[in-house]
Amino acid sequence: MKKSYKIDVDCANCAAKMEEAAKKTAGVKDATVNFMTLKMKVEFEEGVDPMDVMPVVRENCKKVEDDCEIFYKK
Repeated sequence: MKKSYKIDVDCANCAAKMEEAAKKTAGVKDATVNFMTLKMKVEFEEGVDPMDVMPVVRENCKKVEDDCEIFYKK
């Protein structure tokens, strides 16, 4: 399953850090961050609930870029 999320990030380098952090999160098969459109696309592993994974993705992204934000519905 693939989903797209709005993000708030200050620079392209920060976006790249967020992308790498998201990719390393358990339950995430792949992730891409587009700084120009301020979107993060996440492909989840089969059988994973995105609402269980996205809080962890956000937490991991904040570890590498503390002023970033990912907007997802809880």
